Amino acid sequence: MQQAEIAYIGLGSNLDNPVYQLKQALLKLENLPHSQLIKYSSFYHSPPMGSQNQPDFVNAVAKIKTQLPPIELLQVLHKIENQQGRVRTERWGPRTLDLDILLYGNQQFQDNILTLPHTGLYFRAFVLYPLYECEPELILPDGQRLQDVTQHCVKNGLVRMQNESKDAE
Repeated sequence: MQQAEIAYIGLGSNLDNPVYQLKQALLKLENLPHSQLIKYSSFYHSPPMGSQNQPDFVNAVAKIKTQLPPIELLQVLHKIENQQGRVRTERWGPRTLDLDILLYGNQQFQDNILTLPHTGLYFRAFVLYPLYECEPELILPDGQRLQDVTQHCVKNGLVRMQNESKDAE
């Protein structure tokens, strides 16, 4: 097993009671093997990317400490998605659950399965604002401050929902 790294996971859902889907996913993240859920953001309501002919999304970000290598972590996240009824039919389409590795330590990596940091990290409000809530002082792998990147990202209809974020430390 490798040394533990901090990873940030993006959560999103717009089908089958999205708030429930995210809460269930967070429970599963609490029980990931060789990992610890440290905290998670509030939930955010956001319009869909791609086709607007689908329900709005609920999004959040979770901070975990894990010994799982990135590809193995991705496989476990896909298993959680599948357990919650994820069907992959269209890109940016409706889904019960979407779990993305946003950051894994300071790794910068790209292959046909995984890109780190996540390709949408720098311009998606529904990722940046919950990530900033979890880690306002974060320095991104390219040396930029998360605060600066977030300040330059238009919210595009993103609204923080009235739920409690959690510090699990």
